[in-house]
Amino acid sequence: MSDRPKKPPVEIVRRPAGAPAVVPAPRPVVSPAPRPVTPKGPVVPRQVSPVPVRPAGTGAPVSAAPVPRPVVGERPSFDRGGGFDRSGPPRGRGGPGGFPRPARPPGPPPTADQINALARRERVPARIAKGELEGKMKCRIWKKLHAEEAKRFDQAYTLMEKTPGLELAEAFGVNQAGMSVEEFRERRARVKKKEEVKVARTSVDPKAIDGFLADLVATKAELTLVLGERTVVDTITAVEPVAFQLEKSGRLEKLQVVALCKKALWEKQGPHFERDAKLAQKPLPVARQPARRPVSDPRPFLEHSGKTLGFLLRNGLKPELPLRAVGPFDVLLGEEGEEIFVPLHGVVKWEPKV
Repeated sequence: MSDRPKKPPVEIVRRPAGAPAVVPAPRPVVSPAPRPVTPKGPVVPRQVSPVPVRPAGTGAPVSAAPVPRPVVGERPSFDRGGGFDRSGPPRGRGGPGGFPRPARPPGPPPTADQINALARRERVPARIAKGELEGKMKCRIWKKLHAEEAKRFDQAYTLMEKTPGLELAEAFGVNQAGMSVEEFRERRARVKKKEEVKVARTSVDPKAIDGFLADLVATKAELTLVLGERTVVDTITAVEPVAFQLEKSGRLEKLQVVALCKKALWEKQGPHFERDAKLAQKPLPVARQPARRPVSDPRPFLEHSGKTLGFLLRNGLKPELPLRAVGPFDVLLGEEGEEIFVPLHGVVKWEPKV
């Protein structure tokens, strides 16, 4: 048998119907005793303004004057072995929460020669060299953070050392294009000349040349068009930007034309022009790019207006006639009423005649 004690029986007492409920008596609430506050400094009584007391009989309660509370002195600061100085200005990169940016070394700002010398020595961009001289990021740190770009600058500076007179931009262009320095400079010269030709053509008034061609179309004059190895007799019906529309032969590209004039004028003067034997047998081809042509800038002709000029055309013709008008792409030679139209792409060279 088990030795555990048995539970005593529980007797259930039921309240009779209609009997009032028994409410337990409330327990007294004991508030904790206030702890005494020991002042750590001299106690200074606080000035308290008196509260006016209303007269009796008004029915309003009379408030008692508050008891002045003791004022504790300022809490002394503790020295924690050097601690943190919280009284200084906020630190940070332009604001709180960052790191202080080092100030630029005292003295005048770096000159261009100093910046270029440091950039060439460290093989970095000029802006990085300038930053180091101003107390910012060091060049060696920039090269670690930007290894690929630093490698390209190193290659460019190495090429500059091998090629005297080569600029940094040209060295980058040579490395990126994968060509020699001579080829790169030739290409840059062509691009520069192309831009100059565009500017030159826009600076010359085309009114005189356009009027001459419009008069030929309006009068339907019979013309002789001198090409590289032959001549064509026809009438111009329309003028396009890069071609002539002929009545019989159809569309003729302007690059094929060396000269044109009225048929009667050519029969009168054409046989008397001198010719270069070599070019007469094999005319020079016309380059599609204006920058590669011998003559493409019309501005040098402007100061020779009315003077006699000697020309060598690409089919060997050597006319010597006074300059009558200049256009963006062509010139007019001869006297009034006897003009010869010569496009600049057909000219090999020219010179003034005394």
